[in-house]
Amino acid sequence: MKKLLLGAVSAIALSLSVPANAADLAARPYTKAPPPVVAAIYDWSGFYIGLNGGYGSSHKCWDFVGVAGVLFSEGCHNATGGTVGGQIGYRWQSANWVFGLEGQGNWADFSGSNVSNIVAFGSENRTRIDAFGLITGQVGYAWNNVLLYVKGGGAVVRDKYDIFVAPALVGAGTLLGSASETRWGATVGAGVEVGFAPNWTVGFEYNHIFLGHRNIDFVTPAGAFFGTDRIGQDVDMGLVRVNYRWGGPVIAKY
Repeated sequence: MKKLLLGAVSAIALSLSVPANAADLAARPYTKAPPPVVAAIYDWSGFYIGLNGGYGSSHKCWDFVGVAGVLFSEGCHNATGGTVGGQIGYRWQSANWVFGLEGQGNWADFSGSNVSNIVAFGSENRTRIDAFGLITGQVGYAWNNVLLYVKGGGAVVRDKYDIFVAPALVGAGTLLGSASETRWGATVGAGVEVGFAPNWTVGFEYNHIFLGHRNIDFVTPAGAFFGTDRIGQDVDMGLVRVNYRWGGPVIAKY
């Protein structure tokens, strides 16, 4: 009888333990795997167009051309002022390297003057750059949406020159002679550009223009020959640029 009683108690205990064990073995709820991480990489390839504006300074030196080509220094001055213009170009990217071609045209008002070192002349020499253009190639290196580049190529500048009676003399400001020219030269520069939206960039650029020396013939207001000066010049300027680019803004990288 005792054995039967113990067996019954064991059977009851086993039957009570089965639901608990089944609950312990219930399947865990399904958890969805997180999506893969996608890194957006900026792509600098494509055509672009933009606007620029800034400040420039042209260092100009005048030498009067005398008999047999002998030069007499009349002094130098800086012609300074603002500029605004536009640019259009194309870039293509290979890994982190970026290559490009660009054309740029600007209106300018770089003006300045100095009184001639030749006291007997009693004159003031004035200059103004009213326009310039650049045709350049670019090589740059990109860190995602940040591009650092150098550039170089050809430049063309529109110059105007005037000779007036010096301020301290009778008739001060009277025009004695004038001349104008379109001068070609070379340019080098560097810049940094940042993509702040899928197709928009903003940047800063520095340019130096080499324009050399040229003999310039002046004529009086009546059209008579006045004299010849050898004028040398170069230009430095800083520009803020904003560009809009056509092309894929980003490349998805997993």
